[in-house]
Amino acid sequence: MKVQLEKTFPMPGSADTAWAVLQDIDGVAACMPGATITKRIDAQHFKGTVSVKFGPASMAFRGDVEILSLDAASKTLRLVGKGTDTTGSSGAAMDLTARVEAVDAGACKLLGTSEVSMSGKAAAFGGRMMDSVADQVLKQFASNFAARVQALQAQALPSPRSGSASDATPLIEPTPESAPAAAPQLSAFALAWGALKDWLRSLFAAKRA
Repeated sequence: MKVQLEKTFPMPGSADTAWAVLQDIDGVAACMPGATITKRIDAQHFKGTVSVKFGPASMAFRGDVEILSLDAASKTLRLVGKGTDTTGSSGAAMDLTARVEAVDAGACKLLGTSEVSMSGKAAAFGGRMMDSVADQVLKQFASNFAARVQALQAQALPSPRSGSASDATPLIEPTPESAPAAAPQLSAFALAWGALKDWLRSLFAAKRA
């Protein structure tokens, strides 16, 4: 089964700051609940894992990520990823395009378009709720990404004591101490509950209409 999503999320920082975060593939992966980059093959190819918790059981996907394009002019990243779980009973693939668009000097938007396909047990679990589950995942990702943008933006602000541009902290990647901690393992139950609430909300809204 396939799911296609288009989302826009506001970011608490400039377009240049958000773009600096978006280029850090390891940092971007850390924003996705349960995801980890395990090996950097070269600048475009990575290996990684995604762990999903189903109540007391877990499903771990291992796969490859390829950066198809990284366009600084349009601040756009496109990547594809694919993998299988450790038992070989489920598969997943993703084609993602993410773009940073400026709003003003201190704010921007993160626009994302993705197509996710799943097979085997993973697809059977998602069923009709896959759209809402994917939406919940993106909301968690956007929240973690925004925290990294905010942390990096804070480093670029002038010192409050001097206010001088010459005393401003250089724009650098977040250090392990300042960067938000890696997101916890993705709970399928929590996502399904969030998706169910969204579905019920839309159902009652339709009845009132």
